[in-house]
Amino acid sequence: MKTRIPVTVLTGFLGSGKTTLLNRILSEHHGQRIAVIENEFGEIGIDQALVINADEEVFEMNNGCICCTVRGDLIRVLGNLLKRRDTFDRILVETTGMANPGPVAQTFFVDEDVQQDFVLDGIITLVDAKHLTLHIDESEEAREQVAFADVVVFNKVDLVEPDELQALRARVSKMNPLATQLTGSYGNVPLAQVLSVGGFDLSRALERKPAFLEPEYPFEWAGMYQLPAGRYALEFAAGPDPTCKVCIVATVERTAAQIAEDTFRAFAAPATAVNAGVQPLQASEVVYELTMPTGTTVHRFVVDIPIAGAYTVLTQHLPEEFAMRLVDVAGQPVAPAAEHAFAAAHSHDDSVTSVSLEFAQPFDETRLNKWISKLLREQGANIFRMKGILDIAGTPKRYVFQAVHMLFDGQADRPWGDAPRQSQLVFIGRELNHAALQQGLESCLA
Repeated sequence: MKTRIPVTVLTGFLGSGKTTLLNRILSEHHGQRIAVIENEFGEIGIDQALVINADEEVFEMNNGCICCTVRGDLIRVLGNLLKRRDTFDRILVETTGMANPGPVAQTFFVDEDVQQDFVLDGIITLVDAKHLTLHIDESEEAREQVAFADVVVFNKVDLVEPDELQALRARVSKMNPLATQLTGSYGNVPLAQVLSVGGFDLSRALERKPAFLEPEYPFEWAGMYQLPAGRYALEFAAGPDPTCKVCIVATVERTAAQIAEDTFRAFAAPATAVNAGVQPLQASEVVYELTMPTGTTVHRFVVDIPIAGAYTVLTQHLPEEFAMRLVDVAGQPVAPAAEHAFAAAHSHDDSVTSVSLEFAQPFDETRLNKWISKLLREQGANIFRMKGILDIAGTPKRYVFQAVHMLFDGQADRPWGDAPRQSQLVFIGRELNHAALQQGLESCLA
């Protein structure tokens, strides 16, 4: 049997210190070559720029959650890594702080290609000892991250009193009594207990969630049709969302589950936006995002079927949510020969959003310090995470900073060198005002 590649999943809620631990792993002399996969929650990928200069390779996936539609992207990146198998010994996946690690772990058990070449060594969950209690009661992601962990790292223990830490450890033990607990600050924990867990505890995952091995997909329904060649239409009434993603594929002796597994990777790619009555939908691996403007009772999207045969329609939402139906050229409904409803994909707290900003002009240090202090003082409770790379006027080095709620930490980093001098900032939290943040930062430019 060939040796499978061990994969470590590094997870934890926003601001728990995942990148700090990652940088320590990459800088320690542990004798292992590591390929890193980064996943971020925001339009600007900052974490890769915060990872230290190392020989290891860093692959970035941003503007999506690795436990949802980006799961197909994860499998694609893993497949690409196989082509350079001799350049690394293991893989480390750092997830966004908004990720539920369950579906990530599930990928290594339900995808045959992944299962053949990779083995999940363990899930390492970092928790912010200072702020864990602020999130664990209201965030399903924070609870899932603890529950699925093989190792729980209590980070930033220097910011809490011993009795507070003891209470936190007791609470985590109730949620996950079998996980190993480590404590430290700035990710200073024994790396041997992080990189060589020895295998993800699948039995515990199944005990917590019996449906753990049932794949989650970015679509909820598949209808299988026997169709003569010709022109058809998908009709939608007003539904809960202004858009719905759809993919139509030819069925070649495959079950709905097989088609779903073959197709979900296509949902990781950008969808083709289509307005009603404008562009015919084709039976291909293309994912269409159907736009349904308000004020219209019925939205009709033309579908071209070039050759008679079996076809499957996969939809992001259930048909009953939009009174969706397939009709022929005469407007008569065409019923599916078979249909299948899938487990709904993992959903996030919609009130949590991200704001990404870039500036080509340097900042005035004094004005920026005053603005950030005021922002964190007044809105820190709603800002889960703030991080960025700043160009400060008159300084030769990048300034790297991060904040978790009211706590701010920053320092001068490496020289800019030949890299373009520009500032990038990402805010993640509730009730974020993009325009106000943009205007406030513009007032601090030199």
